[in-house]
Amino acid sequence: MFLLIMKVFAASSATGLLVWRALFAFLTAFALGVAMGPAMIRRLAARQIGQTVRKDGPQSHYHKAGTPTMGGLLIVFAITASTILWMRPASGATWVALATLIAFSVIGWADDYVKLLHKNPRGIGARAKFTSQTVASLAAAAAIYILAHKGPDTGFYIPCVARPLAELGAFSFVALGFLVITGSSNAVNLTDGLDGLAAFPTALVALALGVLAYIAGSAHLAAQVSHPFVPGARELAVFCCAIVGAALAFLWFNAYPAQVFMGDVGALALGAALGVVAVVIRQEILLFIMGGVFVAETFSVMLQVGSFKLTGRRLFRMAPLHHHFELKGWPESRVIVRFWIITIVLVLVGLSTLGGRA
Repeated sequence: MFLLIMKVFAASSATGLLVWRALFAFLTAFALGVAMGPAMIRRLAARQIGQTVRKDGPQSHYHKAGTPTMGGLLIVFAITASTILWMRPASGATWVALATLIAFSVIGWADDYVKLLHKNPRGIGARAKFTSQTVASLAAAAAIYILAHKGPDTGFYIPCVARPLAELGAFSFVALGFLVITGSSNAVNLTDGLDGLAAFPTALVALALGVLAYIAGSAHLAAQVSHPFVPGARELAVFCCAIVGAALAFLWFNAYPAQVFMGDVGALALGAALGVVAVVIRQEILLFIMGGVFVAETFSVMLQVGSFKLTGRRLFRMAPLHHHFELKGWPESRVIVRFWIITIVLVLVGLSTLGGRA
């Protein structure tokens, strides 16, 4: 009944101010997440869909074994329902973003399903997982390129520079899109190792991307801050605000000590969603900056593996990076909050580049 009433209001306000629709998208996603969270946690617990803990991981995590996981299903549902409710149906970029979110959530769901219900720690396997991600991200990047107005919204931009560093053709655009979407997806997934560590930074970065999408889709605002004008990008503000609402609602239950974990089904989807928005609005480098925590977590794993293979020595006590600090003696809550603070600073740094474009 609630959704029906909201749908009627959404239809009557479809031509209304985008800011209001984005706000209602946030509120709807948050309300859905908070309202449905307890029931989902009970159902996951009843089906014994619980977290498995690495035996070689920090001993402080052993007590988390059995905590319900795959809660990312709630995030994906809240984002999808809220976005469809408040978006303009003609927004091609938003449909691409939603399709990418759902595609990566399916990949994550399959991986979680095999890990948890079939007791296979490898999940669907690295090759199958990466192949699926490659197909989904290439399809998303190709769709974005087809929808784009060739020119400013297919160029490659760097912070503080108004003009594109290079004009990207179809191959280079899709290749870059693949790297950003797949990389972002895996980066958020690697970060999702402590209670609330991935959810809050995701919400912060999504909020910043929503602001940038609103600016990018307005010829007037884009010109004022020398941002590339991307027709149709403004509607992604609705999608981004839905991400913020869903992520904060999930954090309500995922904050330390967590009642539920998002699993790959949520982390892979959220990371891909951030990546696809960044590709549409031509802000891949800003995503790299604002998502610095995700980047650091990813590079810590790459450096750890590379160093061990080449020299037989480890650079960190454990990778990803948050485990390194845990093994140095930092309480889990301290690691989480400090990573949150770093993300706030990096998001502000990223947004500050809008005022210094030349």
